[in-house]
Amino acid sequence: MPYGALIHLGTLLRPHGTKGEVRVDWHADSLLPLDAPLWLADGQTSPIPVKALSSRNHQGCMLVYFEGITDRSAVEVLRGRKLLVDRDCLPALVEDEFYVRDMLGADVILPDGQRLGRFDHLECPAGQDIWVILTDAGEEVLFPAQPCFILGFDAGRRAVHIDPPQGLVAVYLS
Repeated sequence: MPYGALIHLGTLLRPHGTKGEVRVDWHADSLLPLDAPLWLADGQTSPIPVKALSSRNHQGCMLVYFEGITDRSAVEVLRGRKLLVDRDCLPALVEDEFYVRDMLGADVILPDGQRLGRFDHLECPAGQDIWVILTDAGEEVLFPAQPCFILGFDAGRRAVHIDPPQGLVAVYLS
């Protein structure tokens, strides 16, 4: 399975209880597709296949049982791994909807047409999507990826158009 065809659904966190259930920092809008082939990746080795037996929402967090993971110790070993699914197993996107994976590496354009940098990666501290934008000078700009600040994505030109909160860019580039 080529890694590029996989979509990051969430990141495994700590155990929940003693029987192998794991908390997942969930990045998707929908529930876990239990019948889809799933993968775990640590960023250093090839993704490994896993099978989810059940999933549920609990106090704003996704909880998942994986086949073969039966206690807290087994969950601890998996902490920090990314949960991935094959892109073809997800529902079709609607117009003006894109996966973050499609936007990685795209130019980030401000309302005045100026290029701020390129979309390097996504961080999700405390459930908030933060885009890390790298300027040509190598500086990081942390952008709160709220719909009100994202104007659109031009897939053909590989450009994300944003309208950041007033003063945000100046904080990073001054």
